[in-house]
Amino acid sequence: MHYKALESSPTRNTLAPTAAPWSSILGMGLGLLWSAVALNTQAQAQVFPNKPIHVIVPFAAGSATDQIGRAFAAKMSEELEQPLIVDNKVGVNGMLGADFVAKALPDGYTLLFGTNSTNAALKSLMKKLPYDQDTAFAPVAFMGSVPLIVAVNNEMPTKTLKEFIALAKSKPEYVTFASASTSQLVSSAMLAGMAGVEMTSVPYKSGPNAMTDLIGGQVMMFTADFAVMLPQVKAGKIRGLAVTSSQRSKAIPDLPSVNEALGIKGYELIAYFASFAPAGTPRDIIMKINHASNTAANSKDIQDKFADMGFEIDPGTPEALMQRSKSETAKWAKAIREAKIEPQ
Repeated sequence: MHYKALESSPTRNTLAPTAAPWSSILGMGLGLLWSAVALNTQAQAQVFPNKPIHVIVPFAAGSATDQIGRAFAAKMSEELEQPLIVDNKVGVNGMLGADFVAKALPDGYTLLFGTNSTNAALKSLMKKLPYDQDTAFAPVAFMGSVPLIVAVNNEMPTKTLKEFIALAKSKPEYVTFASASTSQLVSSAMLAGMAGVEMTSVPYKSGPNAMTDLIGGQVMMFTADFAVMLPQVKAGKIRGLAVTSSQRSKAIPDLPSVNEALGIKGYELIAYFASFAPAGTPRDIIMKINHASNTAANSKDIQDKFADMGFEIDPGTPEALMQRSKSETAKWAKAIREAKIEPQ
Protein backbone atom coordinates (compact mmCIF):
# COMPACT_ATOMS: atom_id res chain seq x y z
CA MET A 1 0.00 0.00 0.00
CA HIS A 2 0.93 3.64 0.01
CA TYR A 3 2.59 3.52 3.45
CA LYS A 4 4.59 0.39 2.63
CA ALA A 5 5.98 1.99 -0.49
CA LEU A 6 7.15 4.94 1.49
CA GLU A 7 8.67 2.79 4.25
CA SER A 8 10.61 0.65 1.81
CA SER A 9 12.14 3.60 0.03
CA PRO A 10 15.88 3.69 0.76
CA THR A 11 16.30 7.33 -0.18
CA ARG A 12 13.23 9.22 0.96
CA ASN A 13 10.72 9.04 3.75
CA THR A 14 8.22 11.85 3.43
CA LEU A 15 6.52 10.90 6.70
CA ALA A 16 9.75 11.20 8.79
CA PRO A 17 10.58 14.68 10.06
CA THR A 18 13.70 16.29 8.61
CA ALA A 19 16.35 18.34 10.50
CA ALA A 20 15.57 21.58 8.70
CA PRO A 21 12.20 22.34 10.32
CA TRP A 22 13.64 21.81 13.84
CA SER A 23 16.57 24.12 13.11
CA SER A 24 14.17 26.72 11.85
CA ILE A 25 12.00 26.41 14.94
CA LEU A 26 15.06 26.60 17.21
CA GLY A 27 16.35 29.65 15.36
CA MET A 28 12.97 31.32 15.60
CA GLY A 29 12.88 30.58 19.32
CA LEU A 30 16.28 32.09 19.96
CA GLY A 31 15.38 35.08 17.85
CA LEU A 32 12.23 35.64 19.85
CA LEU A 33 14.17 35.22 23.09
CA TRP A 34 16.77 37.83 22.17
CA SER A 35 14.04 40.16 20.94
CA ALA A 36 12.29 39.80 24.28
CA VAL A 37 15.54 40.55 26.13
CA ALA A 38 16.17 43.63 23.98
CA LEU A 39 12.61 44.86 24.46
CA ASN A 40 12.85 44.28 28.20
CA THR A 41 16.13 46.25 28.38
CA GLN A 42 14.59 49.08 26.39
CA ALA A 43 11.53 49.03 28.61
CA GLN A 44 13.69 49.22 31.73
CA ALA A 45 15.53 52.22 30.31
CA GLN A 46 12.24 53.91 29.41
CA VAL A 47 10.80 53.55 32.91
CA PHE A 48 14.07 54.31 34.73
CA PRO A 49 14.08 55.06 37.55
CA ASN A 50 11.30 53.05 39.16
CA LYS A 51 12.96 52.69 42.58
CA PRO A 52 15.42 54.63 44.80
CA ILE A 53 18.94 55.23 43.49
CA HIS A 54 21.88 54.39 45.76
CA VAL A 55 24.55 57.12 45.72
CA ILE A 56 28.00 56.39 47.14
CA VAL A 57 29.95 59.35 48.55
CA PRO A 58 33.47 58.01 49.18
CA PHE A 59 34.36 60.62 51.82
CA ALA A 60 33.16 61.48 55.30
CA ALA A 61 30.02 63.33 56.30
CA GLY A 62 30.73 67.05 56.46
CA SER A 63 33.36 66.99 53.69
CA ALA A 64 32.84 69.07 50.54
CA THR A 65 32.07 65.92 48.57
CA ASP A 66 29.40 64.99 51.10
CA GLN A 67 27.81 68.44 51.25
CA ILE A 68 27.77 68.92 47.49
CA GLY A 69 26.72 65.32 46.89
CA ARG A 70 23.74 65.52 49.23
CA ALA A 71 22.59 68.82 47.74
CA PHE A 72 22.81 67.39 44.22
CA ALA A 73 21.06 64.18 45.29
CA ALA A 74 18.13 66.13 46.75
CA LYS A 75 17.80 68.29 43.64
CA MET A 76 18.21 65.38 41.21
CA SER A 77 15.51 63.39 43.02
CA GLU A 78 13.02 66.10 42.06
CA GLU A 79 13.87 65.65 38.39
CA LEU A 80 14.03 61.83 38.47
CA GLU A 81 10.99 61.50 40.77
CA GLN A 82 12.78 58.94 42.91
CA PRO A 83 14.85 59.42 46.08
CA LEU A 84 18.64 59.37 45.79
CA ILE A 85 19.91 57.75 48.98
CA VAL A 86 23.41 58.89 49.97
CA ASP A 87 25.74 56.41 51.66
CA ASN A 88 29.21 57.45 52.90
CA LYS A 89 31.72 54.66 52.27
CA VAL A 90 34.95 56.10 53.63
CA GLY A 91 38.53 54.89 53.32
CA VAL A 92 41.81 54.82 51.37
CA ASN A 93 41.38 58.25 49.75
CA GLY A 94 37.98 57.27 48.37
CA MET A 95 39.07 53.90 46.99
CA LEU A 96 36.65 51.80 49.09
CA GLY A 97 33.60 53.68 47.87
CA ALA A 98 34.81 53.70 44.28
CA ASP A 99 35.46 49.97 44.40
CA PHE A 100 31.91 49.33 45.64
CA VAL A 101 30.45 51.17 42.64
CA ALA A 102 32.90 49.63 40.16
CA LYS A 103 31.57 46.17 41.10
CA ALA A 104 27.87 47.09 41.28
CA LEU A 105 25.24 46.11 38.72
CA PRO A 106 25.32 48.48 35.71
CA ASP A 107 21.62 49.31 35.93
CA GLY A 108 21.77 52.97 36.98
CA TYR A 109 20.70 52.31 40.55
CA THR A 110 24.20 52.64 42.01
CA LEU A 111 26.18 55.84 41.39
CA LEU A 112 29.50 57.25 42.54
CA PHE A 113 29.74 60.92 43.43
CA GLY A 114 33.47 60.91 42.83
CA THR A 115 36.28 63.42 42.80
CA ASN A 116 39.75 63.97 41.40
CA SER A 117 40.87 61.51 44.10
CA THR A 118 38.77 58.57 42.96
CA ASN A 119 38.77 59.20 39.24
CA ALA A 120 42.12 60.84 38.48
CA ALA A 121 44.78 60.61 41.19
CA LEU A 122 44.34 57.18 42.79
CA LYS A 123 45.85 55.48 39.78
CA SER A 124 49.16 57.19 40.55
CA LEU A 125 48.89 57.02 44.34
CA MET A 126 48.31 53.28 44.65
CA LYS A 127 50.54 50.46 43.45
CA LYS A 128 47.46 48.43 42.66
CA LEU A 129 43.75 49.21 42.61
CA PRO A 130 41.03 46.55 42.98
CA TYR A 131 39.50 47.89 39.74
CA ASP A 132 40.71 49.48 36.52
CA GLN A 133 40.25 53.21 37.04
CA ASP A 134 40.20 53.87 33.29
CA THR A 135 37.55 51.30 32.36
CA ALA A 136 35.52 50.49 35.50
CA PHE A 137 33.27 53.55 35.30
CA ALA A 138 30.90 55.16 32.84
CA PRO A 139 31.19 58.97 33.10
CA VAL A 140 27.82 60.58 33.81
CA ALA A 141 28.05 64.29 34.67
CA PHE A 142 30.50 66.93 35.89
CA MET A 143 29.16 68.74 38.96
CA GLY A 144 31.68 71.48 39.75
CA SER A 145 35.03 72.40 41.27
CA VAL A 146 36.41 74.23 44.32
CA PRO A 147 39.86 75.51 45.34
CA LEU A 148 41.52 74.61 48.66
CA ILE A 149 42.72 76.80 51.52
CA VAL A 150 46.16 76.46 53.11
CA ALA A 151 45.79 77.10 56.85
CA VAL A 152 47.78 76.76 60.06
CA ASN A 153 47.08 76.46 63.76
CA ASN A 154 46.53 79.81 65.46
CA GLU A 155 49.46 79.22 67.82
CA MET A 156 51.93 79.09 64.95
CA PRO A 157 54.18 82.18 64.94
CA THR A 158 53.93 82.49 61.15
CA LYS A 159 51.41 85.04 59.87
CA THR A 160 51.94 84.48 56.12
CA LEU A 161 52.65 81.55 53.84
CA LYS A 162 56.09 82.98 53.11
CA GLU A 163 56.93 83.01 56.83
CA PHE A 164 55.61 79.47 57.19
CA ILE A 165 57.83 78.21 54.37
CA ALA A 166 60.81 80.01 55.92
CA LEU A 167 60.15 78.12 59.17
CA ALA A 168 59.96 74.82 57.29
CA LYS A 169 63.29 75.59 55.58
CA SER A 170 64.97 76.34 58.89
CA LYS A 171 63.74 73.09 60.47
CA PRO A 172 63.55 70.26 57.89
CA GLU A 173 60.75 67.75 58.66
CA TYR A 174 59.78 69.71 61.79
CA VAL A 175 56.63 71.10 60.18
CA THR A 176 53.71 68.67 60.05
CA PHE A 177 50.68 68.73 57.75
CA ALA A 178 47.43 66.77 57.85
CA SER A 179 45.77 65.02 54.92
CA ALA A 180 42.65 62.89 54.57
CA SER A 181 42.22 62.87 50.79
CA THR A 182 44.27 62.90 47.63
CA SER A 183 43.69 66.62 47.09
CA GLN A 184 44.89 67.41 50.59
CA LEU A 185 47.96 65.20 50.35
CA VAL A 186 49.07 66.21 46.86
CA SER A 187 48.39 69.93 47.34
CA SER A 188 50.60 70.02 50.46
CA ALA A 189 53.33 67.80 49.00
CA MET A 190 53.30 69.82 45.78
CA LEU A 191 53.60 73.03 47.79
CA ALA A 192 56.56 71.65 49.73
CA GLY A 193 58.23 70.47 46.53
CA MET A 194 57.84 73.77 44.69
CA ALA A 195 58.97 75.73 47.77
CA GLY A 196 61.97 73.44 48.32
CA VAL A 197 61.10 72.36 51.87
CA GLU A 198 60.58 69.07 53.70
CA MET A 199 57.43 68.55 55.75
CA THR A 200 56.06 65.50 57.57
CA SER A 201 52.70 64.11 56.43
CA VAL A 202 50.17 62.99 59.06
CA PRO A 203 47.35 60.93 57.48
CA TYR A 204 43.74 61.09 58.72
CA LYS A 205 40.60 59.14 57.89
CA SER A 206 38.49 62.25 57.37
CA GLY A 207 38.81 65.98 56.82
CA PRO A 208 36.74 66.91 59.91
CA ASN A 209 39.06 64.79 62.10
CA ALA A 210 42.09 66.51 60.63
CA MET A 211 40.47 69.89 61.24
CA THR A 212 39.89 69.00 64.90
CA ASP A 213 43.60 68.26 65.32
CA LEU A 214 44.64 71.41 63.44
CA ILE A 215 42.54 73.54 65.80
CA GLY A 216 43.94 71.60 68.76
CA GLY A 217 47.54 72.00 67.62
CA GLN A 218 48.31 68.31 67.00
CA VAL A 219 49.31 69.27 63.44
CA MET A 220 50.65 72.57 62.14
CA MET A 221 49.20 72.89 58.63
CA PHE A 222 46.21 71.59 56.73
CA THR A 223 45.18 72.21 53.13
CA ALA A 224 41.55 71.36 52.45
CA ASP A 225 38.42 72.41 50.58
CA PHE A 226 36.40 75.48 51.48
CA ALA A 227 33.59 73.42 53.03
CA VAL A 228 35.95 72.21 55.75
CA MET A 229 38.15 75.30 55.98
CA LEU A 230 36.18 78.48 55.40
CA PRO A 231 33.84 78.34 58.41
CA GLN A 232 36.81 77.79 60.74
CA VAL A 233 38.86 80.55 59.11
CA LYS A 234 35.97 83.01 59.38
CA ALA A 235 35.36 81.97 62.98
CA GLY A 236 39.00 82.72 63.80
CA LYS A 237 39.74 79.15 64.93
CA ILE A 238 42.54 78.71 62.39
CA ARG A 239 44.63 81.06 60.26
CA GLY A 240 44.17 80.98 56.49
CA LEU A 241 47.35 81.66 54.52
CA ALA A 242 46.51 81.15 50.84
CA VAL A 243 44.20 79.53 48.27
CA THR A 244 45.38 76.84 45.84
CA SER A 245 43.70 78.28 42.73
CA SER A 246 45.72 80.38 40.28
CA GLN A 247 43.70 83.48 41.23
CA ARG A 248 42.17 84.74 44.47
CA SER A 249 38.73 83.36 45.29
CA LYS A 250 35.65 85.60 45.41
CA ALA A 251 34.55 83.65 48.48
CA ILE A 252 37.54 84.91 50.51
CA PRO A 253 39.27 87.66 48.50
CA ASP A 254 41.62 88.66 51.34
CA LEU A 255 43.64 85.45 50.92
CA PRO A 256 46.31 85.48 48.21
CA SER A 257 46.93 82.58 45.88
CA VAL A 258 49.93 80.36 46.64
CA ASN A 259 51.66 81.80 43.58
CA GLU A 260 51.06 85.35 44.79
CA ALA A 261 52.05 84.60 48.38
CA LEU A 262 55.35 82.96 47.45
CA GLY A 263 56.17 84.86 44.28
CA ILE A 264 56.18 81.71 42.15
CA LYS A 265 54.38 80.51 39.02
CA GLY A 266 52.66 77.30 38.10
CA TYR A 267 51.06 76.26 41.38
CA GLU A 268 47.39 75.37 40.99
CA LEU A 269 45.47 72.47 42.42
CA ILE A 270 41.69 72.38 42.75
CA ALA A 271 39.21 69.67 43.70
CA TYR A 272 36.37 68.67 41.39
CA PHE A 273 33.23 66.59 41.76
CA ALA A 274 31.48 64.38 39.22
CA SER A 275 29.11 61.43 39.01
CA PHE A 276 30.00 58.03 37.58
CA ALA A 277 28.11 54.78 37.03
CA PRO A 278 29.46 51.23 36.69
CA ALA A 279 30.81 50.51 33.20
CA GLY A 280 28.16 48.99 30.96
CA THR A 281 25.28 51.11 32.24
CA PRO A 282 22.87 51.70 29.31
CA ARG A 283 23.30 54.98 27.45
CA ASP A 284 19.64 56.00 27.87
CA ILE A 285 19.92 55.69 31.64
CA ILE A 286 23.18 57.64 31.76
CA MET A 287 21.61 60.47 29.75
CA LYS A 288 18.63 60.67 32.12
CA ILE A 289 20.94 61.00 35.11
CA ASN A 290 23.14 63.47 33.21
CA HIS A 291 20.13 65.66 32.50
CA ALA A 292 19.05 65.57 36.15
CA SER A 293 22.58 66.46 37.30
CA ASN A 294 22.94 69.34 34.85
CA THR A 295 19.53 70.67 35.89
CA ALA A 296 20.68 70.58 39.51
CA ALA A 297 23.99 72.31 38.66
CA ASN A 298 22.17 75.11 36.85
CA SER A 299 19.68 75.66 39.67
CA LYS A 300 19.95 78.87 41.69
CA ASP A 301 19.54 76.83 44.88
CA ILE A 302 22.75 74.88 44.30
CA GLN A 303 24.74 77.88 43.11
CA ASP A 304 23.68 80.07 46.02
CA LYS A 305 24.23 77.30 48.56
CA PHE A 306 27.88 76.75 47.60
CA ALA A 307 28.93 80.20 46.40
CA ASP A 308 30.74 80.79 49.69
CA MET A 309 33.01 77.82 49.11
CA GLY A 310 34.12 79.02 45.68
CA PHE A 311 32.06 76.34 43.90
CA GLU A 312 32.11 76.74 40.12
CA ILE A 313 29.75 74.72 37.93
CA ASP A 314 30.51 73.46 34.45
CA PRO A 315 27.68 71.15 33.33
CA GLY A 316 28.21 69.13 30.17
CA THR A 317 27.93 65.77 28.45
CA PRO A 318 29.25 62.38 29.59
CA GLU A 319 31.77 62.62 26.74
CA ALA A 320 33.05 65.95 28.09
CA LEU A 321 33.51 64.36 31.51
CA MET A 322 35.39 61.46 29.90
CA GLN A 323 37.85 63.86 28.29
CA ARG A 324 38.20 65.81 31.53
CA SER A 325 38.92 62.59 33.44
CA LYS A 326 41.66 61.67 30.98
CA SER A 327 43.33 65.08 31.15
CA GLU A 328 42.98 65.28 34.94
CA THR A 329 44.47 61.80 35.35
CA ALA A 330 47.54 62.94 33.38
CA LYS A 331 47.70 66.23 35.33
CA TRP A 332 47.54 64.52 38.73
CA ALA A 333 50.08 61.89 37.68
CA LYS A 334 52.50 64.71 36.88
CA ALA A 335 51.78 66.52 40.17
CA ILE A 336 52.25 63.35 42.20
CA ARG A 337 55.47 62.49 40.38
CA GLU A 338 56.91 65.98 40.85
CA ALA A 339 55.88 65.98 44.53
CA LYS A 340 57.87 62.73 44.87
CA ILE A 341 54.96 60.85 46.44
CA GLU A 342 55.64 57.12 46.34
CA PRO A 343 52.68 54.84 45.47
CA GLN A 344 51.38 52.92 48.47
